[in-house]
Amino acid sequence: MLVRYWQPWREMDLMRRQFDQLFNELTQPVDSQSQQSYPITWNPAIELMDAGDNIVVRAQLPGMEAKDLNVEVMKEAVSIAGERRHEQKTEENGFFKSEFRYGQFRRVVPLPVAVQNDKVEAEYKDGILTLTLPKVEEVRNKVVKVDLTASEQAAA
Repeated sequence: MLVRYWQPWREMDLMRRQFDQLFNELTQPVDSQSQQSYPITWNPAIELMDAGDNIVVRAQLPGMEAKDLNVEVMKEAVSIAGERRHEQKTEENGFFKSEFRYGQFRRVVPLPVAVQNDKVEAEYKDGILTLTLPKVEEVRNKVVKVDLTASEQAAA
């Protein structure tokens, strides 16, 4: 006799993945010439790091040129927008397949602390955008002495 344990969470996860795949297929437009679907939008990968007096934001933007990017820094967020243009390629003697993602994107990254948006340093090299955002003076690491004697007097 075979005993099989029912695992409802595994089945729910399988159903969620199937719905995700279905909706991904339904929302991908089809290129009329090649009859291939491609994603509507894509978002670059982001890293957000606390580097002492600065916040460092890195965005992975391979294959893009700096002129195709629009970066805006507010005190509480960073907005990175741009467009990766689709290159028309044809191949006569074989099958052509492209898994590259093209199109416009806009990514807004909320910052954990306020920054001085007029003193931003930016570098774009090898498809990596690096923004160094100095924190405002009020939120930089300050040492504050905690008065413990006040809590003892209140307890007495």
